[in-house]
Amino acid sequence: MKNLLYILKVILLYFISLASFSCKNYRDEVTITVRQFQVPVLKNRENNPVLQIKISVPDSDKNLNVRRFRITSSGCDNHEDIENVQILFTGVDSLWPGNNTVKGIFGKAEKISRVLNFKGEQTLSTGDNYFWVVCNLSHSTSLYNRIDFGFSSVRITGCRKMEVIEINTGIRQRVGVAVRKHLDDNVHTYRIPGLATTKAGTLLAIYDVRRLSSRDLQGDIDIGLSRSTDGGNTWEPMRIVLDMDEWGGLPQKFNGVSDACILVDENSGKIFVAGLWMHGVLDTAGRWIEGLTEESNAWEHQWRRKGSQPGFDVRQTSQFLITTSTDDGKTWSEPENLTRMCKRREWWLLAPAPGRGITMDDGTLVFPAQGRDEDGVPFSNIIYSLDGGLTWKTSNPAFSGTNECAVVQLDDGTLMLNMRYGQRRQGETGRAVAVTSDLGNTWREHPSSRHILREPVCMASLLKHEYSLNGEKKHVLVFSNPDVESPPRRNITIKVSFDDGLTWPEEYYFLLDEGTGRGYSCLTSVDERTIGILYESSQADLVFESIPLEELLKINK
Repeated sequence: MKNLLYILKVILLYFISLASFSCKNYRDEVTITVRQFQVPVLKNRENNPVLQIKISVPDSDKNLNVRRFRITSSGCDNHEDIENVQILFTGVDSLWPGNNTVKGIFGKAEKISRVLNFKGEQTLSTGDNYFWVVCNLSHSTSLYNRIDFGFSSVRITGCRKMEVIEINTGIRQRVGVAVRKHLDDNVHTYRIPGLATTKAGTLLAIYDVRRLSSRDLQGDIDIGLSRSTDGGNTWEPMRIVLDMDEWGGLPQKFNGVSDACILVDENSGKIFVAGLWMHGVLDTAGRWIEGLTEESNAWEHQWRRKGSQPGFDVRQTSQFLITTSTDDGKTWSEPENLTRMCKRREWWLLAPAPGRGITMDDGTLVFPAQGRDEDGVPFSNIIYSLDGGLTWKTSNPAFSGTNECAVVQLDDGTLMLNMRYGQRRQGETGRAVAVTSDLGNTWREHPSSRHILREPVCMASLLKHEYSLNGEKKHVLVFSNPDVESPPRRNITIKVSFDDGLTWPEEYYFLLDEGTGRGYSCLTSVDERTIGILYESSQADLVFESIPLEELLKINK
């Protein structure tokens, strides 16, 4: 009997050693580094990364093989959200798993339980070996559910002990929607988000449809739109709302439209989308290039050198276009050209600032705008309409050395313009901010300007959100951008201000995506209790997320 108990004890200890975190090759220790990332887990995207496992192997002439991983899913709110989970091997590549990085599939689970066992075989090389736990979500997954997978154990034959290091584990990842991805509808890249909520509660997402490459104008670029009638959970197929086709006998790649801004008239319900049209190409001296064909490779940017010039003609300067919808964004009018109405002849450029416009309390419609002055220096300003969009007027520049900007109306009736600031001097780290009480005839710099809202020089979004709490009407300013001072653009973060932008308390910083991406974003009030954001993510070209106000403001916490 004693011998039998001894044998059973030996067998039990053997299996415990296999399931433990410890194994050691005959020379040195193997290290397992487990890491989670604060990035969204997306509907409409395959293989969302939820856990990175790095196995570091010292120099050895002994073969080491991974035979099993044990992963936990107890942190997920609803297992029915998960269609399947896989473990992918990416070799020495630590980047997000993709077509160019995945070397093989270690294992797959389609029946989701609290503990998932993956059996396979992968030979380890000396140095770092990366495995990724990835998952696919059901289309019915709620945007308010969280995803959280954890590492339990690994079995590696040929070693007896290892050290396990956990980094940033315990992150509960948010659910989002991949509204647009690389190569959707055979489009190379989607960029430059705008987002608005119509009077009917429909979400309208606008963006650049960059058909052939990720490059800015000039190029074959249209303005696309996606509609959601269920708060952003699902999105209708893309519509094209601004497309100049082969205007003037030039190919589409010499008639691009970019940098759209969307505005909802809160009184009439009419919707406006503005975009910048570039016809042909100007050379480095600002002269029109004749004879362009589909085979021509000429390229210039309206913000570079003399890519846009004084005057009004399509061969002199890029054009300010606007299109409208009166049926909740389903159909759109032929574009109207506002260049002669709004641009000053001596300016090199006048363009919409990408994102969203606003309706002021008195019904004035306001688009954030940007341009280049008589010396070609960039500036930020607004255009506005006092008659429901029949005619538009242009303000004076608010700030020099700035461009892409966002506008809100404060409680005292003044307008605040928050601007991308590309000509910072030493010691300046933040966005430029200016206010006006006379529709931009005069501007004054805000106390927060150039020092508080740090940026890597990038487009950002600013929203005034109104709500009620315990019967009292309140509002906050909501801001989003990559929360870093210098490139690369990463850490897409939402911030809130309770004092009209004087301060932005760090305790309310809300990190959405720590990965590196293109960094543009746009905010909207989905409803009184919900903030929506469309942004250029590390995980897809354009991602939508929905954030409950109670979570953002830590109400009832």
